[in-house]
Amino acid sequence: METTAAPQAATPNRSFLRDNPSVMWFIGLLGVFTVIVTVLSEGMGAGVISTNLVKILGMTLCLCLIAIAMDVVWGYCGILSLGHFAFFGLGGYAIGMWLMYARTEIVIRDNLAQGAIPATEQEVAEAVASQIFGVVGSSDLPLIWTFAGSLPAQLALVVLVPGLLALLFGWLAFRSRVTGVYLSILTQAMTLALSLYLFQNDTGLRGNNGLSGLQNIPGALDVPQAIISVWFFWASAVALGLGYLLFAWVVSGKFGSVIRAIRDNEARVRFLGYNVDGYKLFVFTITAVVAGIAGALYYPQAGIINPAEIAPIASIYLAVWVAIGGRGRLYGAVIGAAFVSLLSSWLTGGGAPNVDLGLFRIVWTDWWLVLLGLGFVAVTLFFPKGIGGLFDYLVRKKP
Repeated sequence: METTAAPQAATPNRSFLRDNPSVMWFIGLLGVFTVIVTVLSEGMGAGVISTNLVKILGMTLCLCLIAIAMDVVWGYCGILSLGHFAFFGLGGYAIGMWLMYARTEIVIRDNLAQGAIPATEQEVAEAVASQIFGVVGSSDLPLIWTFAGSLPAQLALVVLVPGLLALLFGWLAFRSRVTGVYLSILTQAMTLALSLYLFQNDTGLRGNNGLSGLQNIPGALDVPQAIISVWFFWASAVALGLGYLLFAWVVSGKFGSVIRAIRDNEARVRFLGYNVDGYKLFVFTITAVVAGIAGALYYPQAGIINPAEIAPIASIYLAVWVAIGGRGRLYGAVIGAAFVSLLSSWLTGGGAPNVDLGLFRIVWTDWWLVLLGLGFVAVTLFFPKGIGGLFDYLVRKKP
């Protein structure tokens, strides 16, 4: 007698958010934090939180976003990039060009409007160029400023410039099978070369003077900084939430398994037939784009950007943040960046009192980097999973 096998129940489609509850927890906590800061802010709330602190918190969220990008490229894919802060700075320069040009143009037009004879567009353009580049002894608008007066064009450059640089660099490096410490040195060399180039006055970006006055938003010059700081804080929170969601999706599923395998044993993944170079290039490029977006939100809150921001030491700090927070955990990168950057602001911004020990006096502005280095060594030696690794011990299942 034939027996008919019972039909198997269809496997329900698994939900990304259901499989990754930490994403919803993060988004929820970020939302609550944003509401609390807004309610307590000086510009839109009770005035408990000063405008300067709102800006610091907004910049910290941007640093958390680039830390997540660094964690994906290093903690998940195994590429220790010591150049991702260069992409961060390029995004800041791209938006800074529009902010500086548009604000200067408004001021110039207002001044020229007081004259008896209306100024021509050519005269306005020459006056803007002279105002911006007079500090470096020039009165001509460089070619790279061609689209500086267009916000859509500069927003596109925020994405395109870091993305194309990362794509070109990654393609050359990965196709040449450069890995490990040699790849780290190459990324650091790229960052150093870019920083030294931008220090020159003839680069078209005002050399060591950088771009300043970025906190003044064209079209909102009459809006108090207390309100503008909250606007940028909101934008930074939204960018961080979307970035966390994007990268949580990227590192999940098959793609996430492949890049983890590349991190652990690249040769074996190649042997299995995967296009390792393509995976690494995608991760390197998309993290560079996100780093550029983070920089575009950071520097208007900082108010200024110069080539020192792109120096290799900044990218090394970024790696330290991720290591302290917990490499290979997105929330660990956020914890590390937030903890270290806020502690740095407190110790070096006058919040922490100096310590007088009699024989010598501890001035935190001088000792902060020593403290950071000791903290990094301690975490590496005694707690390699970082601060984020504490959650592993808190939620691990008992046998």
